[in-house]
Amino acid sequence: MPGGIDPHTHLEMEFMGTVTIDDFFSGHAAALAGGTTMHIDFVIPVDGNLTAGLESYKHKAAKAAMDYGFHMAITKWNDEVAREMEVMVKEHGINSFKFFMAYKGSLMVTDDLLLQGLRKCKSLGALAMVHAENGDAVAEGQQRMIDLGITGPEGHALSRPPILEGEATARAIRLAKFINTPLYVVHVMSIDAMDEIAKAKREGQRVIGEPVVSGLVLDDSWLWDPDFTIASKYVMSPPIREAGHGKALQAALSSGILQLVGTDHCTFNSTQKAFGSDDFRKIPNGVNGLEERMHILWDSMVETGKISVTDYVRVTSTECAKTFNIFPRKGAILEGSDADIIILNPERSFVMGALTHHSRSNTNVYEGRKGKGMVEITISRGRVVWEDGVLNIAPGSGRYVMMPPFGYVFDGIEKSDATYRASLRAPVQRGKAAA
Repeated sequence: MPGGIDPHTHLEMEFMGTVTIDDFFSGHAAALAGGTTMHIDFVIPVDGNLTAGLESYKHKAAKAAMDYGFHMAITKWNDEVAREMEVMVKEHGINSFKFFMAYKGSLMVTDDLLLQGLRKCKSLGALAMVHAENGDAVAEGQQRMIDLGITGPEGHALSRPPILEGEATARAIRLAKFINTPLYVVHVMSIDAMDEIAKAKREGQRVIGEPVVSGLVLDDSWLWDPDFTIASKYVMSPPIREAGHGKALQAALSSGILQLVGTDHCTFNSTQKAFGSDDFRKIPNGVNGLEERMHILWDSMVETGKISVTDYVRVTSTECAKTFNIFPRKGAILEGSDADIIILNPERSFVMGALTHHSRSNTNVYEGRKGKGMVEITISRGRVVWEDGVLNIAPGSGRYVMMPPFGYVFDGIEKSDATYRASLRAPVQRGKAAA
């Protein structure tokens, strides 16, 4: 079947006073061992400068061992940023821009910036993406927990409940509807957010919902573990939710309400996680998933009959390729495609853990997880890179994949704009008021 494509990763990312432990080589080793042959990472601007951010990530990606693309985050707004967005799309093959509605004081954007960004994305044919949490309310919730003396990892989940994810998702969807541009909601973690996406899709709005594998199969009970090292490794944002949300997200994925699955692979080791041992707000947010995604989805969704093999290919590969306008080069096994292929043995069992994974992290949120469905061979652009538990990769062998604008999600936008304009009443002609 086609190799997996992960739409959501953070390799060698500077974040929360440290840097994610997996770079573009170790992360790629993990991915290829797990049947993923391409990923799309997020470029973070340098002091708001997109060009400087891209140059930094190009340097990081020099050691790439598989194909990759870039999204671009937008963290501030001015005329220069707007010009740089155009350059990113037309010259560098970046067709998606992410707006953080959380992380107040660092990455968070205002509604005004989001509106301007949505408008610019529409004009460029680029897909707007949002991290949907109400950052102002999260900051309030965090302080509330601290005031109550709740300083451990459980405070992370308690401070940013599902209602805040649902509110921000609803707000972003409505602003995108106002601008009439497609919207991609990253790491959908709750029923609250999923319900807003479902409502918008029923009304015909172009909204893409991306759950991540951790949100599909884990629950937040781990955050209450008395061992800080165990509890802290589950800290990510939005948080892993209480039991019930994951099953609902799986059902939404099965029914098509949610379209494709990422990982938000953003790994830190236990030493880095310990930065927040006395204050959950300082625990670097992020979990692993690049190596585990394909196996877990097969075991939890295909093996249980929730989705077909065809749908498995769609949610792990083809839909991502289509969404980011690189199909059929990627996400297919066709003449002219890149020959990214995996062979998965549905009868072979796996056991996951930090001692056997290829990530540089010394922890794994799927520690001890067992299941069926193991990738035995991974082929990247026609070359066998993983076989019989052995990797055959070299730094620098990966290629950057340009992603052109105006993918299928923009089909019909011009027509609906014209329909809207035609529906407007002519301006009322009024004489000047008498003095």
